[in-house]
Amino acid sequence: MALWRHLTNYATAIREFVAPTYRPERHYMRGPGPAYARRQRAVLDTPATFR
Repeated sequence: MALWRHLTNYATAIREFVAPTYRPERHYMRGPGPAYARRQRAVLDTPATFR
């Protein structure tokens, strides 16, 4: 059975290399991240001179 598992894993790896499956949930942006929050905080903390 170990040989069969290795062959299956090998075949799956080859298939993923040749025709990768697209999983949108892996690439979906769920919202602003921590870098955006830091930038916004810096903008809000600076005094407004052009009002």
